[in-house]
Amino acid sequence: MYAKQTTVLNVTGLHARPAAEFVSTAKSFESKVYVKRLDEDSADTANAKSMIKILAQGICINTPIEISADGPDEVEAVDKLIALVDSKFGED
Repeated sequence: MYAKQTTVLNVTGLHARPAAEFVSTAKSFESKVYVKRLDEDSADTANAKSMIKILAQGICINTPIEISADGPDEVEAVDKLIALVDSKFGED
């Protein structure tokens, strides 16, 4: 298992287009990939390959998250998704 933390900084958070891009990127990896809000003690870890699970997290601007993966390409998966979030999904 490999994990990293970041903060979502794009204005729309992980909704609609950014969420679709996030899920599509997660699906490109063999590893199981997860995302979790860090600002809520009761937040569930969500399957990052599920659009519904990502949208249900309600991840908005300035939300700290943890992206984790488990599998043969876990480091690449987490690093690529962290880079995508940190790029603000090309917004701004």
